[in-house]
Amino acid sequence: MVGLVLVSHSPKIAEGTAELVRQMAGEEVELVAVGGDADGGFGTDPERIEAAVRGLAADDVLVFMDLGSAVLSAETVLEMLPSERRERVRLVDAPFVEGAFAAGVIASTGDADADECVEAAMEARTESKLHDET
Repeated sequence: MVGLVLVSHSPKIAEGTAELVRQMAGEEVELVAVGGDADGGFGTDPERIEAAVRGLAADDVLVFMDLGSAVLSAETVLEMLPSERRERVRLVDAPFVEGAFAAGVIASTGDADADECVEAAMEARTESKLHDET
């Protein structure tokens, strides 16, 4: 089973993205939104990210980050994890909303592994939102 951690500088963006993913993926996917700093303001909090990663029962965890310092915080968390857990956690370089959505939907099938979920997230980067009518 693949779980997702959504790290955003904004609590509302993290929660809103999690809500969107849950609408299509359902409750089959373990998903945690980690938005804002420790005081609920804008920023990121490595301790809350670590708690989210450790709290998931999923075999593999995909971490989606919105902006640069969220990546730094997630990288810090990765270094803090024991090696056996670290091997099961991947930071995903994909669009935050679209990537998390695509990975969550694929994960909800129950048959997909982490690689397939990451591939779906990465494809979100190149999917056109507008369709050429020519």
